[in-house]
Amino acid sequence: MRRKMASGHSFAFLCDDVDELEHSVQQKLPMVSVVMPLKGFGEHNLQNWRTQITSLYGGPLEFLFVVESKDDPAYRAVSRLIVEYKDKLDAKVVVAGFSTTCSQKIHNQLIGVEKMHKDSKYVLFLDDDVRLHPGTVGALTKEMEKNPEIFIQTGYPLDLPSGSLGSYCIYEYHMPCSIGFATGGRTFFLWGGCMMMHADDFRQDLYGLVTALKNGGYSDDMTLAAIAGQHKRLITSPPVAVFPHPLASDLSFSRYWNYLRKQTFVLESYVSKVNWIMNRALFGVHFYLSWGFVCPYVMALVHIATTLRAPYSAIVKEAAESSCGLKLVSFLLICTLTELVSMWNLTRVEIQLCNMLSPEGPQDSLRSYNWGLVFVAVLVDNFLYPISAIRSNFSQSINWSGIRYYLRDGKISKIERENSSKYTDLGGKHLYGKRTYPAGKSLLGYLSISLAQWHQPKKYDV
Repeated sequence: MRRKMASGHSFAFLCDDVDELEHSVQQKLPMVSVVMPLKGFGEHNLQNWRTQITSLYGGPLEFLFVVESKDDPAYRAVSRLIVEYKDKLDAKVVVAGFSTTCSQKIHNQLIGVEKMHKDSKYVLFLDDDVRLHPGTVGALTKEMEKNPEIFIQTGYPLDLPSGSLGSYCIYEYHMPCSIGFATGGRTFFLWGGCMMMHADDFRQDLYGLVTALKNGGYSDDMTLAAIAGQHKRLITSPPVAVFPHPLASDLSFSRYWNYLRKQTFVLESYVSKVNWIMNRALFGVHFYLSWGFVCPYVMALVHIATTLRAPYSAIVKEAAESSCGLKLVSFLLICTLTELVSMWNLTRVEIQLCNMLSPEGPQDSLRSYNWGLVFVAVLVDNFLYPISAIRSNFSQSINWSGIRYYLRDGKISKIERENSSKYTDLGGKHLYGKRTYPAGKSLLGYLSISLAQWHQPKKYDV
């Protein structure tokens, strides 16, 4: 992209070949419906929505903002935004109503699909925390047109931590998603924040995907990924599908914990026996690797403590001299530095790519990252993941954005709505009522309450 810009192709951030911008080519582009399920209104939503509706896609494009009710703060905010751009785009707000058989997000997505234009060839699902690039829709559509065998196209978030440890833990948690960029476009990682599919797949309920989502579906991306794997369908990610994902400035540790709970809870949902086996395998592997990652650091502390204690105890000194503990600690230090440098380099490349893809947008910088906190976040996230997974396995319920979901046999069996939630856990978006916990409450206190009520998932708010 840099070489093309240097050679005079100023619109390389939109397309590889300048001839693709010819009017005759743009006229032939297929219609795309962008479905955005909304919930609440946060500090970054307005900016994100503007990047989504100001796409430079040359073909027919419609935007469907889907909310559960007019009481949602997102309804008024997005309605004002549409009025502001009313002469420049085809957009509308759809009130979906409350879900009864699946997650609210999936319900909103399916209602959006029902309302999309009959001529739409592709449907693009976007989360409201995605900051889109001007050429994203065009790049995704181009790949779909080039290879009709593609079942789903996806992208990945580049988390922009706000400074809190919780935000760095989420940044670390999402880093493995970037593996998709190292597989030549083909991937099995599917991120629900950006998914483009054939509209007819929904109209025809291909492979029963609509049925699977509607009847007890909890996670859109895990359900669709399972269907794609079951039927050997292709999931791809173009190299330009990485999106800045600014995290809430007040993202507390307890909100990160509930986010992690939601992510591990996904492994409890499944659409088939094979999917259940895969989830159990993923659970076991992640459990082993997470604590297998943390344990060497615990042992390193023991070796360091032994070395410091050696001068004051003959027995400890003899044990320290006969072991190779410090050599192992040195090796662990080298591995840690290698890992952090790799994360730094990957983040650097992604930031440069995002800045080139959105030359007129906010320019992100690597200087805002605290790599000391990144290291701590890696340890904290890997330590807490197995605990969260075990908690999810025993409780079979989760509170997300004021809605408590209960699972039975891998599907949602019961939904309870709680008006006590005021903020979502990741984006810090305004919902209703009051917070479920004080803003300054520590994670330790929060986990204590959770553990104390381990066998009573109905009696507290996660």
